[in-house]
Amino acid sequence: MTKALFVVSECAPLVKTGGLADVAGALPRALAHIGVGVRVLLPGYRSVMQQIGKTQKVAQFDDLLGGPARLRACTVAGLDLLILDAPHLFDRDGAIYGDPSGADWPDNAERFAALCKAAAMIAKGGVDGWVPGIVHGHDWQAGLTPEYMHALGVTTPFVFTIHNIAFHGNTDAVKLQALGLDPARFTSEHFEFWGQISAIKAGLVGAAKINTVSQTYAEELLTPEFGIGMDGILRARQADLSGIVNGIDLDVWNPATDPNITTYTTVRGKSANKKALRKTFGLGPADGPLCVLVSRLTEQKGIDLLLDALPALLNRGGQLALLGSGDPKLEVALLETADAHANLSVKIGYDEALSHQMMAGGDAILVPSRFEPCGLTQLYGLRYGTLPLVALTGGLADTVINASPAALARGVATGVQFFPVSAQALANGFVRLTDLFHDKKTWTTMQRNAMKQPVGWETSAAAYKALYDAALEARQ
Repeated sequence: MTKALFVVSECAPLVKTGGLADVAGALPRALAHIGVGVRVLLPGYRSVMQQIGKTQKVAQFDDLLGGPARLRACTVAGLDLLILDAPHLFDRDGAIYGDPSGADWPDNAERFAALCKAAAMIAKGGVDGWVPGIVHGHDWQAGLTPEYMHALGVTTPFVFTIHNIAFHGNTDAVKLQALGLDPARFTSEHFEFWGQISAIKAGLVGAAKINTVSQTYAEELLTPEFGIGMDGILRARQADLSGIVNGIDLDVWNPATDPNITTYTTVRGKSANKKALRKTFGLGPADGPLCVLVSRLTEQKGIDLLLDALPALLNRGGQLALLGSGDPKLEVALLETADAHANLSVKIGYDEALSHQMMAGGDAILVPSRFEPCGLTQLYGLRYGTLPLVALTGGLADTVINASPAALARGVATGVQFFPVSAQALANGFVRLTDLFHDKKTWTTMQRNAMKQPVGWETSAAAYKALYDAALEARQ
């Protein structure tokens, strides 16, 4: 059996800010079915320590970047976890990446360097008799792992997954000594980036294999527009770069058994959930589609475009129920717009159960992102027969079959894509969406198509195993 160590900053169901946590929680279980045993190395945030219950101490660090730390093993929700219990780094109020005011923690470089250093030590000596054959890092928080592995003489292959290249984990070069990094490797060939230490660059340079979470995003990353400073490195590593689309947990997101929703096993069950969702959001009956949006409220997610394009939906009898949080200015703008429109309702925050109800009760799920490495909400929508209206970018391009004339004629469409990523194109998408909604026969066919799409992890887990095998073979 292949043994893989996941190095990751969040993991559902214990701690989540976005899709990374869902992947870290679901992929190990999928890999277990095909002969890959995964242990997930996760920071011991205060919220995590409060949830994990009984643990076994499997390692002790007398001084891990400023204080003592312990490695604790436990099993939660079918996941074999290694929790880095370092109170000086993780036992604090606030969010996992930022303080109560919303600012990034000033010691984030040290916090996640500690995670990487612990991973390297596990790779070198194992824990409790378990030694990984693959170390699999996720995003910049795991990026320094190959540097620490190199320093320890560890040759275990490191696989690096980019979930979102927009975040680099850069920090001032004055922290070289504090982070225990080799100054001789602070060069453009390793982890130096415009005079700073770059965690994501360290991961890209040090990985045996690199992947991202959709084929289209892998191709986009090779361009300056999407590569955000790392495109040159990725073009140099193109032979080792691939795209593997994310899946979703089909047990958690199952319209036939979902405990969060009213009733739903087929397309016909949509009406009862729609009625309940309208009541929850204070929306009345309407002639057009009930759209839903569950998202971080940022410009990356196209929320500013949505505000400009909304009249095209609302003026045609459509509705929008929105759940999310993020940029305070966008939150205020959405709330003010909702006050002026009876067919728009906004809830600021996040509620997992409500997000399930929205997928079950909505007619369409909106994902107007400027860029989207993979996206999961469109996959949830497909699973629940809630047709995606998405920008033509990244994983959205790879997972939604646009209702083009050719796709409609063949009866294979599962949603609507718009391009370019602009307010006008989104408005045009709303017009297409409402026209399709009023063609009940076509709409029902699209819903059934959507619900038949393979959105689980089976195919993608096999692709990750193949990636591990390739990394192991390349080392030989």
